[in-house]
Amino acid sequence: MNDVIASHSIWDLVAQAGPVVKLVMLLLLAASMTSWGIILHKWLLFRKIKKVVTAFEERFWSGGNIASLYKTAATEWPGSPIVAVFVTGFREWKRWTSDSKHNPEVGEILPNVRRAMTVALNREMDNVGQGLTFLATVGSTGPFIGLFGTVWGIMNSFRGLAGAKTTTLTMVAPGIAEALIATAMGLVAAIPAVMAYNKYATDMRRLQQKLDNFGAEFLNILERQASRRVEDLS
Repeated sequence: MNDVIASHSIWDLVAQAGPVVKLVMLLLLAASMTSWGIILHKWLLFRKIKKVVTAFEERFWSGGNIASLYKTAATEWPGSPIVAVFVTGFREWKRWTSDSKHNPEVGEILPNVRRAMTVALNREMDNVGQGLTFLATVGSTGPFIGLFGTVWGIMNSFRGLAGAKTTTLTMVAPGIAEALIATAMGLVAAIPAVMAYNKYATDMRRLQQKLDNFGAEFLNILERQASRRVEDLS
């Protein structure tokens, strides 16, 4: 009895599976491993972004010189989305303030700064969101790929009984069991991918909202400085 149970272990069933079912299992295994790699990478990325956003906002709102912060922010917090938005907007602002020959109106410079910051924000969000499409794809197609392997394995099991004069449950059970492993692997790959996608999609929405709020507040600061500059030049 123990020998029979041992011969029907999961590893033996996988080894005895047909080539199509094995291919499905390998595909799901690769998708699961890739998904976990993306999940771990995104967890570390969002953890780092949260720390950098908190540290940068504390420095920004501490009342220090914005021009000094502009010079050191990119090197102090490399690769940070909020720093990229800030640096892009302030760089566009500097082009106006450093131009002594031509001084456009406030209504001309602020839309340029806003557009530059919007482009930077969209670019950073695209970078942060890389890999989420793969998680969504694995989450939505993983169970169906596993189900395909199961259906194919069950078809082969019953087709192998076509020429048998007598059939018993022990003749069919191993084939069905090895086919059902494909469905189980599809669920194992899909469930973490769906949960991670939902979490990181929510984190991205919160990050984008935070960057939008920072951009709006930063534009208000630049607008006040632009108004004072125009008054000084007039």
